[in-house]
Amino acid sequence: MNKPVQSTTGSSLSLKLPTADRSIETYRLAASRSFPAKLEGTLNRVAFSAAHVVADPLAECDPWLNQAIDWDKTIAFREHVWDLGLGVAEAMDTAQRGMGLDWPTSLELITRSVAAAKPRNGLVFSGAGTDHLAVEDARSIDDVIKAYEQQFEAIEKVGGRIILMASRALAKIGKNADDYAKVYDRILSQSQNPVIIHWLGDMFDPALTGYWGTSDLGKAMDTATDVINRNAAKVDGVKISLLDAQREIDMRRRLVPDVKMYTGDDFNYAELIAGDDKGYSHALLGIFDAIAPAASYALSRLAAGDEAGFHDVLGPTVPLSRHIFKAPTRFYKTGIVFMAYLNGHQDHFTMIGGQESTRSTQHLAELFRLADKAGLLANPELAVQRMQSVMATRGIEA
Repeated sequence: MNKPVQSTTGSSLSLKLPTADRSIETYRLAASRSFPAKLEGTLNRVAFSAAHVVADPLAECDPWLNQAIDWDKTIAFREHVWDLGLGVAEAMDTAQRGMGLDWPTSLELITRSVAAAKPRNGLVFSGAGTDHLAVEDARSIDDVIKAYEQQFEAIEKVGGRIILMASRALAKIGKNADDYAKVYDRILSQSQNPVIIHWLGDMFDPALTGYWGTSDLGKAMDTATDVINRNAAKVDGVKISLLDAQREIDMRRRLVPDVKMYTGDDFNYAELIAGDDKGYSHALLGIFDAIAPAASYALSRLAAGDEAGFHDVLGPTVPLSRHIFKAPTRFYKTGIVFMAYLNGHQDHFTMIGGQESTRSTQHLAELFRLADKAGLLANPELAVQRMQSVMATRGIEA
C-alpha cells in the first residue's frame, strides 16, 4: 500500500488570519497530504463516524426554531464515509440531536440513511433516545421506558440498528443505580439485535450530569459495567464519551469478552485505538466526521501491522480534535461543520439552530492552522478561498 502523497502545493499558498494578540498575520500553508478517497486494504477495528447533517441555507425558516436539511448533501456525506470503510453513527449529538435536530426529523434522517446504506453494504447504527419526551413532562421511570420503547420500535421498523443514547429525562428522574438498571434491563430485553450503549459525559451535554444515578464517576462506572455485563447478549458494545483515557481503559478491561469498547474520547483516540497488550478500543467518534480519509488510511495501516504508519497519520490530527472539542465541548459541532465546508462537502457554513455562531473568529483561525498542519485540507486552494470568505465577514480582508 502506498503512503499518502506529500504535496508542496500548500506551501505556495497564504492568507491573512488573526492571532491571539489581535494582530493579523500572513499564514503560509504547509505541504499538504493526500489520502485515498476509498478504503485501501482492510480494517481490524470497527470504526464509526458520528456524522453531521447539512443544513439547507436557502430554506425559508426560523433557524433557531426549525430544521431545514439538505438531504442530498447529507446523504452524499454518508456515502463518502461508507466508501472509506467507516460506519455511520446516525442521528447522534454530532448531528445536533436534541440540540436543534428534533425526533421527527431524526427519524427521517435515520430512515434515509438506512435505505442509502443498503446498496453500498454500509454499516449504520442509529441513536434511540427519549428526546421527544420533554424533560419537564417526565414524571416516572415508566415514562422514560415508554419513550425509549417508542424510538426503538420506530428505528427497528425501518430496519435500523440501535445506539441506546443517554436520556436527559432519565438523568432527571433516576435517583440511584436501581432506577437505571430497571430502565436499561427492560429496554435491552426487548431489542431485536445487540445495541451499542452510549454514555455521554456532561461536558458534551450538561443535562446529563449525574448519569447512572451518581456524580461519582467510579460508582457510575460500576453501575454501567454491571448493566452491560448482565445484558451482554443484547449489547454489541459501549461507547463512553468522558474525555478520560484511563477511565475508558479501566472499563474496557472490566467488560465481558464479547462486548466491544468504542472510544468516544476525542482527546486521546489514537492511543486508545492502538491499544496495549491487554486490549484496544474500537471507535465511534465525532472527529472521524472531520478527518474521515485520514482515519480510514491510518486504520488500514494499523490492520496491515504498520503501527508507526498509523501514528504518523492519526497522531497529527489529535491537536485539531482537542481544539474542536475544547470547552465548552458541546459547541464542537461548529468545528465539524466548518471542516466539511473547508473540504468541499457542502457549499456554505450554515448550521441548523444557527450554531455556526458558537465559536469565535480566533477559534476558526486556529482550527484552520491545525487542519493544515495535519494535512487535512483536501483541496488547499479551495480551503483558502473559503477561509478568506469567512474571515471577510468578520472584518479581515484578504
